[in-house]
Amino acid sequence: MVSPNDAADPFDAIIDAPFDKALSQRYLVYALSTITARSLPDLRDGLKPVHRRLLWAMRQLRLDPGQAFKKSARVVGDVIGKYHPHGDASVYDAMVRLAQDFSLRYPLVEGQGNFGNIDGDNAAAYRYTEARLTRTAIQLMSGLDEGTVDFLPTYNGEESEPEIFPGLFPNLLANGATGIAVGMATSIPSHNVAEIVDATLLLIDNPQADHAQLMALFSGPDFPTGGLVVDSPEAISLAYETGKGAFRVRGRFSTGRDAAGNWEASGIEKLGSGQWQLVISEIPYMLPKGKLIEQIAQAIVDRKLPILDDVRDESDEDIRIVLVPKSRNVDPELLKESLYRLTDLETRFSLNLNVLDSHRTPGVLGLKLLLSEWIYSQIDILLRRTRHRLEKIASRLELVEGYIVAYLNLDRIIEIIRTVDEPKPVMMAEFGLTDRQAEAILNMRLRSLRRLEEMELRQERDDLLKEQDELNKLLDSPARQRTRLKRDLHALRKDYAEDTALGRRRTTIALAAPTVAFSMDAMIEKEPVTVILSARGWIRAAKGHVALGPDSKGGDFKFKEGDGPAFAFHAQTTDKLLIAADNGRFYTLGADKLPGARGFGEPIRTMVDIDADAQIVAALIHKPNGQLLLASNAGRGFAVETGEILAETRKGKGVMSTKPGVRLAIVREIPAEHDHVAVVGDNRKLVVFSLEELPVMAKGQGVTLQRYRDGGLSDAVTLRLEEGLSWTMGGESGRTRTEKDLVMWKVARGAAGRLPPNGFPRDNKF
Repeated sequence: MVSPNDAADPFDAIIDAPFDKALSQRYLVYALSTITARSLPDLRDGLKPVHRRLLWAMRQLRLDPGQAFKKSARVVGDVIGKYHPHGDASVYDAMVRLAQDFSLRYPLVEGQGNFGNIDGDNAAAYRYTEARLTRTAIQLMSGLDEGTVDFLPTYNGEESEPEIFPGLFPNLLANGATGIAVGMATSIPSHNVAEIVDATLLLIDNPQADHAQLMALFSGPDFPTGGLVVDSPEAISLAYETGKGAFRVRGRFSTGRDAAGNWEASGIEKLGSGQWQLVISEIPYMLPKGKLIEQIAQAIVDRKLPILDDVRDESDEDIRIVLVPKSRNVDPELLKESLYRLTDLETRFSLNLNVLDSHRTPGVLGLKLLLSEWIYSQIDILLRRTRHRLEKIASRLELVEGYIVAYLNLDRIIEIIRTVDEPKPVMMAEFGLTDRQAEAILNMRLRSLRRLEEMELRQERDDLLKEQDELNKLLDSPARQRTRLKRDLHALRKDYAEDTALGRRRTTIALAAPTVAFSMDAMIEKEPVTVILSARGWIRAAKGHVALGPDSKGGDFKFKEGDGPAFAFHAQTTDKLLIAADNGRFYTLGADKLPGARGFGEPIRTMVDIDADAQIVAALIHKPNGQLLLASNAGRGFAVETGEILAETRKGKGVMSTKPGVRLAIVREIPAEHDHVAVVGDNRKLVVFSLEELPVMAKGQGVTLQRYRDGGLSDAVTLRLEEGLSWTMGGESGRTRTEKDLVMWKVARGAAGRLPPNGFPRDNKF
């Protein structure tokens, strides 16, 4: 008896190991399991394990296309009980996708009941729906009983399942796949079977064919939901050459098909009296129709699509989304382009040909390598099938030869059986029969002992010998193997030809039409407004061009107590407004975003992030391709292109660099015809110099415009020298005086200057 003290200590089995090493080893096992047994499809049949097990379970249940449907719950139960010990919800979801004709280009499961719809609604519970295999699934599993693939034990060792499906249907490219593993992912769109077969036949005939020759036959994706791929042929070709890329997929605008089955291309449906509406007949792959309609409706509500009045879903079995424009004068192409930009009517589908090759090794393959590997795997399956058939022929020939011997010596055989207690050894010794032959003869029925049976046996032997000879030649000849594979592919292609309902290409591959110039400004209704900005920074916009008054600061508009007008000007709702602060930053506002003029408006600081201690020095309309004169109170300045100062964010854009005591003081437009700059200082000195001396900069402090001993810059303006310098006289007359002889003040930039002409305003402002 072993004492407790002599028993092995369980702690002796503990092995000390660094935590990071132990963790990395276990994580690697998990990662490899995820990659090879869950997320990536096998190149040979294009299936992940869960899909393969679903189809295998349905085959075991004899759910062939000609048989009755069975409850989906029965299929799911068999899968999770025998082959795939995971949650029933995930398995049923995978099965549902195999049955959805808007998810799979060539469905592998035929569903009966609610299997979801393109609106994004879920399928009914598996206790309500029924399913069976499609003809395509049968083609994919063809040859399972002919020794073509290895069978592996299931997770508990009670059953066996095929490693792959041997059928000739090119499921990987035909139906595509998506999946995310650990550290890698796959994304393969569906393609047209006829094009896949054509490209494969080219490679079989000419293994040296280059990628361009393949792409001449292989157009690109063919999505279940149709639509258009609008990338250039060069971009599509490069994606398939490298195995990585992306496609721009658009919905289709069309009112239906013509007699030849071609889509009407404009999508414009005439209603009479010049009215029209747009019809969407196909949407991008994997986009729920309900989500698209919701996006369009939200864009209308948010006034991002003011040229669109309404969207209606008139779909039945076919998609029909009707778009009603605001007026008949709306440009249909602009409306289409707007929808592409603002909604998922244009999406991107990634291409990542990351698959498990014939050695179960993950890798990204180009189109040629992928097809070559698939051809190699099909040749291997063909050879396996041939060897299996030869074994069956040899086994049958052995029996047929024995039967023939029995017919040639029928009387003696009967005599032995009647007179000998153990006839088998005697028959084997006398006629040279094998054990299987003797056993088969003893098991023959009496009705087989007729003359016709002997003739049939001799014919069967001749046929088997002929077939055996052909199969041996097939095994010995790679050329015959390629010919056989081509013959089988041609037969498969007939089932998916371009003139069949299932084989007709659904997605159009076409380079997008020239883009219509699109901007959100085009979505804004152009209306006149009057912009008023108060001294304390309250801004508003009155509808129409309201009279501004002689001082151009707001006319009869009311202001809060202690506030008053600062800037007022006429604009359009499509204009961008430039707001300049004395800290040198410029801010951009859309005129259509301004509050109405019923009240006092809103503080501009709620719209843009102007520093609390910064003051607004200018507000003006942005004019493309123009220039502005910027000058600081220190007498430095420069010209800036208006395109350089548009701000994209609330924080604005720093243009003039400032420092303590220095601030941006002057912002003026520079008309194209002006050629000189006039600057006046607080010391009432005036200089005029050539505009060419003023640098054009995007940012900075600028250069010295005028030199001062005391004070700084008071005002600056540009002018045309021939027309002279003009200023408004004081008083209520509003007269303007012009000084044309400016020779006394025309100097080089940076001079101190001289006193201005008589009558120049005492406030030193132009």
